[in-house]
Amino acid sequence: MRRTEKYPVTGPNALWQIYRTVSPWKGVKNFIVIQIARYTPLLPVKNWMYRRLLGMKVGKQAAFALMVMPDVFFPERIQVGDNTIIGYNTTILAHEYLIKEYRLGDVKIGSNVMIGANTTILPGVEIGDHAVVSAGTLVHKDVPAYTMVGGNPMRIIRHLREREDEERQ
Repeated sequence: MRRTEKYPVTGPNALWQIYRTVSPWKGVKNFIVIQIARYTPLLPVKNWMYRRLLGMKVGKQAAFALMVMPDVFFPERIQVGDNTIIGYNTTILAHEYLIKEYRLGDVKIGSNVMIGANTTILPGVEIGDHAVVSAGTLVHKDVPAYTMVGGNPMRIIRHLREREDEERQ
């Protein structure tokens, strides 16, 4: 289940009213920082930009591949654990603007997580430690730790902890 805060709007759709919820200057600054970071090949520099300029919580040795797109308006609501890989062209959203409301939700990605290319992560979800998200997945609900998920709609492919325990025996 996604954990989002809902804010109703009146008048035109919520996206048309975006600058009532976030400063246009914040949006422009974040957009520029994210565009530079998307092409930066140096992972420590990219992580520094995310931490210091966008306020994201980024763990040690987290690796954002080329073209990853964090939320432009609310990047401070994204948390990524240690030693996690986020694959090429993945989008991480902490907001969604709908017709009659907008929603905000924290995104928490655990440690030692592998997220495949072209994945979309919606606001308000948690991805547990040691989880694997296959390429092209729409993450619309929580992913338990030690679980492999994939598809659209996302479904559990297998439980990794059980497999590791079997291999040890």
